[in-house]
Amino acid sequence: MSATALEATAGRRPRWTPGRAALLVVALGLVVVWVLPIAWAVATSLKPEGETTKTPLEWVASRLTFDAYRQVFRSGDLAQWMFNSAYISVVTTLLTVVLCAMAAYGFARTDFQGRKVLYGLVLAGIMVPPQVLIAPLFAEMVSLGLVDTYWGVILPQVAVPAMVFILVKFFEGVPRELEEAAFVDGAGRWRVFWTVVMPLSRPILAAVAIFTFISTWNNFLWPFLVTTDPGGMMLPVGLVNVQSSYGVRYAQMMASVVIAGLPLLVVFALFQRQIVRGIAHTGLAGQ
Repeated sequence: MSATALEATAGRRPRWTPGRAALLVVALGLVVVWVLPIAWAVATSLKPEGETTKTPLEWVASRLTFDAYRQVFRSGDLAQWMFNSAYISVVTTLLTVVLCAMAAYGFARTDFQGRKVLYGLVLAGIMVPPQVLIAPLFAEMVSLGLVDTYWGVILPQVAVPAMVFILVKFFEGVPRELEEAAFVDGAGRWRVFWTVVMPLSRPILAAVAIFTFISTWNNFLWPFLVTTDPGGMMLPVGLVNVQSSYGVRYAQMMASVVIAGLPLLVVFALFQRQIVRGIAHTGLAGQ
C-alpha cells in the first residue's frame, strides 16, 4: 500500500451505522445512570444540613460548605478506620490471590483422587449466598477467639470459589509445552508454578487482585458483625456508626459516602487497563 493510501486510511473517519449509534446511546445512558448518583452525593455533601431536605430538591445549594466533611472527621477516628480498611484489604487480596491461584493450578494441571468431587464443591460454593454462612462463620470466629481482630475479618474472606473458577479457566489455556520444557530442565511442579505459570498469569492475577481489593474494601456486613471495638472497625462500618450516633444527617451521610468511595475510584482509575486485560484473558482462556 502506498504512502498516500495509508495517509488516506489513517485520516478516514469511522462510518456511523445504526448499530454504532445505538451502542453509543446505550453507553451514554449507562454513563448517566452511573454518574448521576455520584454527582448527587457530592452536591448534597456540599450543602448546609438544613437544605438537604428542602423541597423542591435543588442540585445547587444557596452556598457551598465543607461543614459535613469537617463534622465527619471530628466525629470519628477516620485515620484509624482508613488504615484498618487498607491493611485488611491488602492482606485479604494477597492471601486470596496466592491461595486461589494454588488451588486453581491444582485443579487445572494435576490429576488426583477426588479431584472432580472437590472441584464440583468449589463450583457449588459459587451458588451459595455469603449471607447463609454468616452464622456458622461467626460461631467459628468466637470459638477461635478471633472476634475484634484483623484475622477475624480477613480469614473468612480469603476463600473465594468464583476466583478459583476464573483462574482454573485461565490456567487451562496456558500452553502445556512451556511447563513440559521446564520439567525437562529439571524443574519440579512447585518451581514451574512460581517461575513459569505465575509470570504468564499476571494480567488475570492483577484483575483478581483488584476485584478482591474492591469487594473487601466495600464489605460491610461481615466486618460489622465481627468487630465491636471502634479502633478495629473498617471505614464503612465506622462511618455508619458515626451516623447512627448523631441521627440521620444527609449532608454528613453523603460526605461519608464520598470519603469511603474515593480510594476505590483512584484504584480503578490507576488499574483499569489491568482489569480490562484480565477480563479479556479470562474470556480467551475459556474458549
